[in-house]
Amino acid sequence: MAGDAKPLQSLDSNAETTNPLLSVEERFEIVGSIGEECIQDDELFNLLANKKDIVCYDGFEPSGRMHIAQGILKAINVNKLTSAGCRVKIWVADWFAKLNNKMGGDLNKIKTVGQYFIEIWKATGMDFEGGKVEFLWSSKEINGGADKYWPCVLDIAQNNSLKRIVRCSQIMGRSEQEDLTASQIFYPCMQCADIFFLQADICQLGMDQRKVNVLAREYCDVIKRRNKPIILSHHMLPGLQQGQEKMSKSNPLSSIYMEDEEAEVNLKIEKAYCPPKIVQANPCLEYIRYLIFPWFKEFTMECGADNGGNKTFKSFEKLVVDYESGEVNPEDLKPALSKSLNKILESIREHFRKDKNAKELLKEVKAYRVTREPISIGEAADAEALETLSMDESSNSNATSQQSLQRFETVKSVGEECTQEDELLNILANKPEPVCYDGFELSGRMDIAQGIMKTIHANKLVSAGCRVKIVIADWFAKLNTPSVS
Repeated sequence: MAGDAKPLQSLDSNAETTNPLLSVEERFEIVGSIGEECIQDDELFNLLANKKDIVCYDGFEPSGRMHIAQGILKAINVNKLTSAGCRVKIWVADWFAKLNNKMGGDLNKIKTVGQYFIEIWKATGMDFEGGKVEFLWSSKEINGGADKYWPCVLDIAQNNSLKRIVRCSQIMGRSEQEDLTASQIFYPCMQCADIFFLQADICQLGMDQRKVNVLAREYCDVIKRRNKPIILSHHMLPGLQQGQEKMSKSNPLSSIYMEDEEAEVNLKIEKAYCPPKIVQANPCLEYIRYLIFPWFKEFTMECGADNGGNKTFKSFEKLVVDYESGEVNPEDLKPALSKSLNKILESIREHFRKDKNAKELLKEVKAYRVTREPISIGEAADAEALETLSMDESSNSNATSQQSLQRFETVKSVGEECTQEDELLNILANKPEPVCYDGFELSGRMDIAQGIMKTIHANKLVSAGCRVKIVIADWFAKLNTPSVS
């Protein structure tokens, strides 16, 4: 292998660097090389020719340990974009991970994993210089721009059918046939809104995110927006075992993690699917094509003299020709691949051995169990709220007081049904000012039931010592006015 595996920005002189003298054609070639698919090429060329500050959007769910495709492939792609003069916004989708029940829905764990991911990209040499790469936490950004974000989410939801949204379930690693939770139905609407909220010109995500990116372009037609986000979908590396289209975090032999030790990498590549003379769906060759060649610009195999001696390939195409002919066999290719991967990963391992903060993050993340199973309502309940509503024996005795019974009768008279009467009695006996919720959609002229009955009921509740909060459901009225043809 030529040279040591240094961080990306320190690679050989052939590595792309930001060059203001690059022509539009050269920048188009660099940016376009990231995508397995580009929608649309002519739009990308025009964007590069006419806009100075181009924003590229990428993102990730913090969801466990980082595999090598996330670590190295993303770093390679981001550095290509910055070398072509683009600015990259990386969306740390902590709220989305919670919606998708990653890390058991524990937001603290999710945030720790997000910090761990950023620490890895720092060690790989992702181009952080000059503010060209921004990591934006979805929870913080959405809270800070709620007045812009949520109206966009609602409008996207209003303008799409449930069937169309379910078709996007692939973006969460789900299938359309799964029994999705309500949060997972809302997720695609939010991810679609991210693109507009971040003012992205280019959506630079994996092929598995294609459907929601197309949804964003379709939404542009609805709102009559001419400049649609360009979709630049990168290749998805397969799992190392036969028939695995994607890496699986639940199968340790399926993927290589960024902090795997040398022996672990060697074992995983040794066990990897690599049929002789077959290039199609061969994960070892995919690793070489998408990781080794972009990093080292070549691939070297150490072969015995009886097998022609060492071979260095300067192009993937030449390697394919020799592999299909049988001149290169899996027995020589696999050890060379392991050696190359270990050279890349050694600087990351070293960082996590020596850096105290990085070491602690890795220890925490390794201890987390990767999960997507739904949690029960009981497990998710707020313990503090339950404690507030719990009634001890002494408070129950007060429930029989005359005053409490009078309040109970007044409040109960509002309802045709009460679920449950004993709970209502306990609340009135033990909480000085219970909060009652009512609301209405703005939907035209007011009928007499809304006008008179609501007034009667509100006045009864107030007379019984309650406080009434009436929600003016303007956003709900918008959601309940479908724009889907």
